[in-house]
Amino acid sequence: MRASTLAKAAVAALEDIKGRDIVVLDVRKMTPLFDRIVIASADSTRQVRALSTHLQEQLKARGARIRGVEGGRAADWMLVDLGPVIVHIMLPAVRKYYNLEELWAAPRMRRRRAGAAAN
Repeated sequence: MRASTLAKAAVAALEDIKGRDIVVLDVRKMTPLFDRIVIASADSTRQVRALSTHLQEQLKARGARIRGVEGGRAADWMLVDLGPVIVHIMLPAVRKYYNLEELWAAPRMRRRRAGAAAN
């Protein structure tokens, strides 16, 4: 399954059970390890787990391979590795703290934001 198709399926699965603030980042130019990162927020650790489980079930049903899952114990942040797509499901405070959107932003975008903040 292509990365774009996997990412769309992941977003649909997350939206099914109220994943919030879903963002898809195309990181093909930044790393050879994967093509897309999907980031979503959940309201509780229970919802983080439920989103992860639902995502895995939906994508397996479509024939996708789940390569790994991390973060099940604390469940304030879970990562689902789909190979070309990595899905992060996080509590809002954890998402704000790690700020993956900024970390994976294109260098030009980071510089522009930094310059805009200085003005």
